[in-house]
Order: sequence, then structure tokens, then C-alpha cells
Amino acid sequence: MEAFQVHILAADKTFYEGPCESLTVPTSDGEQCILAHHSSMIAAVLPGTMRYRAPGQPVQPAAVSPGMVKVENNEVLVLVDSAERPEDIDAARARREADEAMEAILQRKSRQEYQVAQATLARALNRLRVKSTVTHLEH
Repeated sequence: MEAFQVHILAADKTFYEGPCESLTVPTSDGEQCILAHHSSMIAAVLPGTMRYRAPGQPVQPAAVSPGMVKVENNEVLVLVDSAERPEDIDAARARREADEAMEAILQRKSRQEYQVAQATLARALNRLRVKSTVTHLEH
């Protein structure tokens, strides 16, 4: 399979830069699968599971938070608030974050606090989903 260059950047670090044979990103239009010579596009990235395959490697999943993806001239740029490999996700911490976000949602304070709590809950649940999917595949 032909490769293209990908740059996956989280707010605090470079998550992955290098050749890639396929990249699947959760977007507002559904999952977008990007292969070599994909047409140019820009899309919003939603919290979800991103999957990428470097040449000669198995598909690697990652939990991503909101951001954007840009495809142009056989190069892909993914900018997200956070990107985490399953082995880097602390499931207990993610469960605590989900519980705290649910409590904040139930308290229904200001609209802004509600939206922040919803975003926190979505991120925590996504992290748990990515972690549990990989755990199930290993057993």
C-alpha cells in the first residue's frame, strides 16, 4: 500500500509524524478514511477513536479530542486538543472524570458549565471506550 506523510499534533506534544498507509479520523461527517492521494479537504475532528497504520505496522488506535484535519498534496495534518494511545490511558482516572462530569451535568448550573461538563464527559467516555476495546482485543 502506498504511503503518505502525516503529522498528528496534540496541544501538548507531537503524537506521531511520519509515513502512513491509512488514517481514519472521527469527523462531523462520520469516520473519514484517508489513503494516499486523497482529495484535499478540511474537516472538524470530533472526540472518538482515530486509527492509523504506519508501513509494516499493525493499525494503531488512539483516543482523540476535538480538533481539525487537513489533507493537501498527499500530506495530512491532524490538530487535536489531545491524543492518547490506549496504554497511556488511566481507566480509573477516566472513570472519575466521567463521574464528576455526570454530577456537574445533573447540577445544571450555568449553560457554559453544562457544556464544559458535557465535553468532559464525552472525552472521558471516549478514553474508556478506546482503552476497553484494546483490552478486549488483547484477551
